[in-house]
Amino acid sequence: MSMVFESRVSDSPLVERVWRSSSESAGPFISMALNRMQLVVWNEDGKTYFTVRGPETRATLAHCPTHAEFVGIVLTCGAFMPHLPLGDLIDGAVTLSEATSGSFWLHGSAWQFPTYDNADTFIERLARDGALGFDPVVEAELQGRPSDLSLRSAQRRFLRATGLTHSAVRQIERARYATILLRQGASIFDAVFQAGYFDQPHLTRALRHFIGQTPAQVAGNGATQQLSFLYKTDPVR
Repeated sequence: MSMVFESRVSDSPLVERVWRSSSESAGPFISMALNRMQLVVWNEDGKTYFTVRGPETRATLAHCPTHAEFVGIVLTCGAFMPHLPLGDLIDGAVTLSEATSGSFWLHGSAWQFPTYDNADTFIERLARDGALGFDPVVEAELQGRPSDLSLRSAQRRFLRATGLTHSAVRQIERARYATILLRQGASIFDAVFQAGYFDQPHLTRALRHFIGQTPAQVAGNGATQQLSFLYKTDPVR
């Protein structure tokens, strides 16, 4: 399989990253765990689809078709779509109904398919329409800022907005950060230390579960399947 990726940062506080890709040939790839939602527009055989993907709690083997094109909007952790039950989207996705050849149904209205260039404007319109929300409690919890909420209330709000526990979000982020370190040439020992793992077996278990490869495979790119792209470069705090 051969895929070409490109990504960019976003001006929207609701968006972590915007990416696009195209496949030159079909084949399998490893889709790594991701602790936030994605909105994906994809075209195959001349037909366009809009899919909402929930958080992915483990690495899975996915298949990419030939000559397909994708545009993805990775939402900020804590951004969610209130009218879609997030619990049903964990490790899953829903493809929304087509309205016309150039639009789809969302929140009772027909929406034009977003592009790589106008994704920020699309997200702003979703937020104004009430189809996309954000819970600031999530950001406060991740940054360790104090809150007026009780611990149980904060945990409940966090789970409702992300679909995951605070611990699960951290574990996924840490595994992705360790993967970035290894792909950038860090030794396994350094990855263990910098990403905050207890020891090498701890790192190995985490990467097998969340990334789908061992640390040695990540460092040497030894697996036959291609990894989905990495977009997050900030260390876990």
